[in-house]
Amino acid sequence: MESLRNSTIKLVPTHTEWAAALMAANWGRRTGRTGICIATCGPGVLNFPNGAEYARLNGMPLVLIAGQKAIKNRRQAGFQRSDAVEVMKPVTKRAIQIASAEIPPTVSEAFRITQEGKKGPVYIELPEDIAAEKCEKEVALIARHKRELPKANDAALDRAAARIPAAKRPLLMFGAAAPRRVASCPGLIADMAQFVIRIGIPFFTTQMGKGAVSEDSHLYMGTAALSEGDYVHESIEQADLVIAIGHDTTEKPPFLMGPKGPEVIRIGDQSPPVEQVYFPQSEVIGDIGPSLKSLADRLEGKLPNAGALLPLREKILSRMSNGADEERWPVTPQRLAHAVRKVMPENGIVALDNGLYKLSFARNYQTYVPNTLLLNNELATMGAGLPSAIVAAMLSPERRVMAVCGDKGFMMTSQELETAVRLKLNLVVLIVEDGGYGMIRHKQAARGFPDFGNTVGNPDFVKLAEAYGVKGTRVEALDDLVPALEAAFEGGGVHVVVVPIDDSRNK
Repeated sequence: MESLRNSTIKLVPTHTEWAAALMAANWGRRTGRTGICIATCGPGVLNFPNGAEYARLNGMPLVLIAGQKAIKNRRQAGFQRSDAVEVMKPVTKRAIQIASAEIPPTVSEAFRITQEGKKGPVYIELPEDIAAEKCEKEVALIARHKRELPKANDAALDRAAARIPAAKRPLLMFGAAAPRRVASCPGLIADMAQFVIRIGIPFFTTQMGKGAVSEDSHLYMGTAALSEGDYVHESIEQADLVIAIGHDTTEKPPFLMGPKGPEVIRIGDQSPPVEQVYFPQSEVIGDIGPSLKSLADRLEGKLPNAGALLPLREKILSRMSNGADEERWPVTPQRLAHAVRKVMPENGIVALDNGLYKLSFARNYQTYVPNTLLLNNELATMGAGLPSAIVAAMLSPERRVMAVCGDKGFMMTSQELETAVRLKLNLVVLIVEDGGYGMIRHKQAARGFPDFGNTVGNPDFVKLAEAYGVKGTRVEALDDLVPALEAAFEGGGVHVVVVPIDDSRNK
């Protein structure tokens, strides 16, 4: 802490190590640069794994640093001594214990690993006796360097370009890695949009792929929220070729490959693991932007069946938004998503927590810009919404930022409201309240089981907000929803808005 006090590094104290890891991971997600979080040994570092796995599965560059008891003696015996390196190995790309003063190369290597291939977390542990040693020789710092992604080879591009025109019902899919690359390569936004325009094939997205191409496009076919039986699957089942751009298999599968399904061509910056439900028959591996440009050059004007699946579009989108116009109260998730869209500008950022409402919200919240709907469809950890939104508000103070959290997810990190207040952020926190664990309740009902073990009480969220120095509003009628959200933004600062939700239409 003393070293940080005398440095130019900004320190943001949080209330839990878990929240610190989630915030630092989202810093990496939003900037493309490696986020950093620190914790003490023992109970502190043991709160890291959830956030570390969140970063690993989501491809967020992150360095987690923690202390450790002395390793050259055991003056405190077993007090707070846990084998954190072994704990962190499964949830990081690398877990390292520093055992000498050769710290600069170790740290530089850790940062390199976070950025290499699929980005992710690295854990560094510094035992207290090693930290206390005096370094007798000068150890040079190592300047960071940038690595460029390789380009796809022409043979792979030619194979894909030969296969795509032969498809009778082609379909594009944008997955998690497509918008994720935008943080490091902003030019990819235009590359993806131009690819869709130039080849004219309709597209759908995974939840994490939302915003890769603006969803106001006449070629947008919807968002896949389930692996089977989803609205958008009608187009997938009729497709004979799916071109998967940036799909990451750690995300919930948007469709399941099988012997009778469509052929899949993968476009990505690395090969995926072979999965039972995802095994592309052809791959174009390299920097995604140049790959899309090269493919469009080969294909433009040569796809007679490009729009064959477009007649399904209106039917899929209308079924997906069913419930968005209902006047019922409590509000439906579909109506909630449309209400939030009304108060958010195109570049406004919504950080979505995890819960049953997420399915309908992800389908119905029309997204125009990459990384403006921040959600987690890999680990799907509850409690991530508020820390994600805090980081977004820190990095983009000129934009509107909203966290959308279920009541139970919010309670897991609600103490970070104080962090948002201390940082003087402008942030709206929308709490959707159903009084329980809605996803489990939904799954029990689907299997014919009674609702059991899901009902948990809530505090008065408005009073809780006020206790943190935050403004709070409870919405009591549908007509008041949009005005309440607009007033929360206009008022500035941190504002909690509580809305009851009817999850019965969430499927």
